Amino acid sequence: MKVLAINGSPRRDGNTAILLRRVLTALQREGIDGELIQIGGLPLRGCRACYGCRSRKDGHCTVRDDPMNDILDQMFAADGLLLGSPTYFTDVTTEMKALIDRAGFTARANGDLLRRKVGAAVVSVRRAGAMHAFDTINHFFLINQVVVPGSSYWNIGIGNRPGEVEDDPEGLATMDVLGANMAWLMKRLCGPNPSAPIDNITPV
Repeated sequence: MKVLAINGSPRRDGNTAILLRRVLTALQREGIDGELIQIGGLPLRGCRACYGCRSRKDGHCTVRDDPMNDILDQMFAADGLLLGSPTYFTDVTTEMKALIDRAGFTARANGDLLRRKVGAAVVSVRRAGAMHAFDTINHFFLINQVVVPGSSYWNIGIGNRPGEVEDDPEGLATMDVLGANMAWLMKRLCGPNPSAPIDNITPV
């Protein structure tokens, strides 16, 4: 099993990356592989609502002149996802929003490619506004049928200057618990065929 962590911060080694690596370390202790990739600072454009992903149905976005499809391939192949962003005016970065919109459209247009993966949001913040950014990522997960684990607190780390989040012991502990809970959940969900139909569900 593998978790793909995506850093939406333009600071490659800033507070968001520190928090994501903390979760990956906890996952690795439980025997789950992880990889951190950087999208903050990449030239990713937003969704242009062309609906080409619905007509082509090739698992890719029809916008092909930026790195998005390479990122989507990695997301769809992973068993678990960590999406990390700093808080920009109470929300995620523009790169993370572009990823959310285009990944969501493409996944839903191609048979729900994110369904029953395990996913968690990770947010760094100077002072306030983190809950809105946290909710933005979780709304993306939930509408795409991603299973979201909890932790001992909201998945938020407090820090302003790069590295300052390491002075937030509760935030770091939250990442440790998140990694352990994510590993526990993945081991139970990511069996031989996690996308198989669920039996004994009566339609409303």
